Amino acid sequence: MTDVMIPFWQQKSLKQFSKEEWESVCDGCGLCCLHKLEDEDDGQVYYTQIACRLLDDDSCRCQKYEQRTHHIPECTVLSPEYIAEFHWLPPTCAYRLLAEGKPLPAWHPLVTGRAESIHEEGVSVKGKTLCETQIPEEDWQDYLIHWVE
Repeated sequence: MTDVMIPFWQQKSLKQFSKEEWESVCDGCGLCCLHKLEDEDDGQVYYTQIACRLLDDDSCRCQKYEQRTHHIPECTVLSPEYIAEFHWLPPTCAYRLLAEGKPLPAWHPLVTGRAESIHEEGVSVKGKTLCETQIPEEDWQDYLIHWVE
């Protein structure tokens, strides 16, 4: 009989992850780095094509990840303490999926073992963003995207 290794994300809750495990769950899509607009009437969150100035559009990673809150104090830091608030994350986000008791998608880098799989699947923002410094904030509503479902 062969011992089958059960991945950590199937054995533990998000709150039980080590710091390294927590960080590895990020699929690298870059969607959380897009500016979002919230409808004041119904609370609906709309994603824009406008990305944080620290997002590298090619790698979909923060250029100053460890110091991001120093450079961008309003940067949202995802942590297990705020799992109940993950509803604003895109439905493809691994943190949201795991918080909702759903499996990771087949293209997730932890499943494939390849960081590029997210980009190959077309789920990331790679090559799809505009930097926040290029667009005046009052015009962001003109850059709503509809490919985040």
